[in-house]
Amino acid sequence: MANMTEIRSRMKSIQETMKITNAMYLISSTKLRKAREKLDATAPYFELLQSTIKDILFHSPDINHTFFDQRKKVKPEDKKRGYVVMTADKGMAGAYNHNVLKLAQERLAQGNDNTLFVIGQMGRKYFTKKNVRIDMEFLYTAQDPSMWRARNIAETLVDLYRKEKLDEIYIIYTKMVTPLKAEPEIIQILPLKRQSFEEMNVELEKYHKIADYSPSPKVVMDHLVPNYVKGLIYGALVESFSSEQNARMMAMQGATESAKDMIRELSLLYNRARQAAITQEITEIVSGAKAFQKR
Repeated sequence: MANMTEIRSRMKSIQETMKITNAMYLISSTKLRKAREKLDATAPYFELLQSTIKDILFHSPDINHTFFDQRKKVKPEDKKRGYVVMTADKGMAGAYNHNVLKLAQERLAQGNDNTLFVIGQMGRKYFTKKNVRIDMEFLYTAQDPSMWRARNIAETLVDLYRKEKLDEIYIIYTKMVTPLKAEPEIIQILPLKRQSFEEMNVELEKYHKIADYSPSPKVVMDHLVPNYVKGLIYGALVESFSSEQNARMMAMQGATESAKDMIRELSLLYNRARQAAITQEITEIVSGAKAFQKR
């Protein structure tokens, strides 16, 4: 059995660790709340963009636009696909990075001509170690997602799509389904699909009105879609960041609970060691007294 000094030292060390895990929990909680507030503040704008695109498609059903071009002339196996994989910059977030990287690996194995764009240090380290080729100029961090970062990413991806360097572009990120559950998800951001807008739950009455887009529906769409893509990217950035913070909160909470359990066990050991020391001391005193009396 460890002596009391060793047990006290271990308890003190665990208590110091608990301070760190509690602090990390609170920091992640604050970051999560601020990120969700930013997303909620911008949601109405991007919802209006989505609604306007649907309106254009409703009033101009024959419009042929590059952002809706599925490039059916290219065989599926020959399509050039781009994947934006969103990971964290740090660890200590449970299985957050593992799950999204696993999904990315599965998708990359399905194609022959893939371009990989990685957000976050953990993802870049992982794919570099696996000798997977990534776009080295795409150096964006996962911390503090901003509209500015989403706009830069969107401009890069839209430009590659317009120049036909990529036929399809996907985002692989982590979506926070509930406060206790997050799942890796993949969405296609280009080309857009008419069906996804047709399935939007919007009142049909507003689309029976006459609408005139100036100078033309195509020109309006040229301006709307890049901003809509920016909104998709920003939403994915915030969702990933929120999922990361939530995963870290759960990991730190688990670590704190484990530390409390260890302290309880060590407290029992300490009390037993203390009781044993007291018992031994009493025994020595009694034995000494008896020996003295015999003299």
